[in-house]
Formats: sequence, C-alpha cells, structure tokens
Amino acid sequence: MQVPTAQESAEPVVDEIDRARVQEYALLAALLGRSPQAPMIECLARLRSDATPLGVAHGALGAAAGRASAADVGREYFELFDGVGRGRLMPYASYYLTGSTYGRPLSRLRQTLKRLGIERAEECSEPEDHAAILCEIMAGLGSNRVAAPAGAERDVFENHLAPWIGRFFADLERAEFAEFYARVGALGRTFIDIETKAFRLPASAAGRPAE
Repeated sequence: MQVPTAQESAEPVVDEIDRARVQEYALLAALLGRSPQAPMIECLARLRSDATPLGVAHGALGAAAGRASAADVGREYFELFDGVGRGRLMPYASYYLTGSTYGRPLSRLRQTLKRLGIERAEECSEPEDHAAILCEIMAGLGSNRVAAPAGAERDVFENHLAPWIGRFFADLERAEFAEFYARVGALGRTFIDIETKAFRLPASAAGRPAE
C-alpha cells in the first residue's frame, strides 16, 4: 500500500521529536498496510522497553516479534483484515464513524487532500481513509516531505484521525486471537493518545506536538 502522491518539499525534518513521530507513523502504516516479512519482524524484535508509556509499548511489540514467525503474523493479518467478509476489523474512518465504507468521512478527507495537493496513487487500491494511508499521510506531513501550508498536519489529525483511529487501535489491541497485532494495537493506541494531547495544546505554545 502506498500513500497518495503529493508535491514534495526539500525541507528536512525540523527536530528529533518530529523525526521520532514520523518514524512511529511510518511504522504503523507499514504494519497496517501489509503483513511484515521476516526481515522486518527480526528488526522489530530488537525493540527495547523504557519507562515511558510509548517505550513500554515498543518493548511489548519487540517481545511479540521475537516470538513470532512471518507465517504466524501473516495468518493474523489475514484473519484481521483480509479474511472472509473482509476480516474481523475494518480499518476505515467511514466504517468507524458511519458504520459503512465509502461514506461522508471519506468524501471530506478527499476534499482535504485535494486542497493540500495530495493525489491518490494509481496503484493504491484502498480508499484514502484506511488507517495505513492516513498514517502515511501524517508521516509525510510531519517530515515536511509533503509541501503543505501551516496547520495542515493539525487539521488532518484533528478532523480525520482523532475522531476514530484511537478506537480502531483499541479494538485491534483487544482482538482475542491476535498476539503480534494486539501489540501493534497497543502501540497505536498509546501513540495516538500522545498525539491527541499534544495537538490540543495551543499551536503558539506547542508548535508541533511533542511526547
């Protein structure tokens, strides 16, 4: 899965906090967009915990990766997202907000992306309100790889992620048969909680959200 294309900016990530945030969004996008292969699982197994909530979530994901094989994780992914009847979870804003896919939340998101100059990639088969695509968009905005006006990152998060994606990650964390992806859900829930609190701060006081 690839993020819709956009005009890119040469401006680098502005600081280490943004760099860490971008890495979190990119990791979540990669794990939600497809089942990871063995090299990525081996890399994740090297994650270590620290005393912060996000560090604890990293440590739990690393431990789960250390116990998992690519085949195990692939089966989990299929059951969650690709199984009969589209899997057990529907990672779409429209579904969480309206109970059906391709709803008004997707339409509003497409209007926002058009305003920002972000276009749907031809090879992208999923609608833009898929959780993985939204995380990729946030990674692009947070890294300044996507040329966007001031406030675009906050606007996308508050209007298109905050109303639902925390609930999605909580559902993923509670999926009864999931082992590896339950830890992905915990990481996502924890990270989105940090982002939500940071984006609530006045822009003049907080700038970009910080952990």
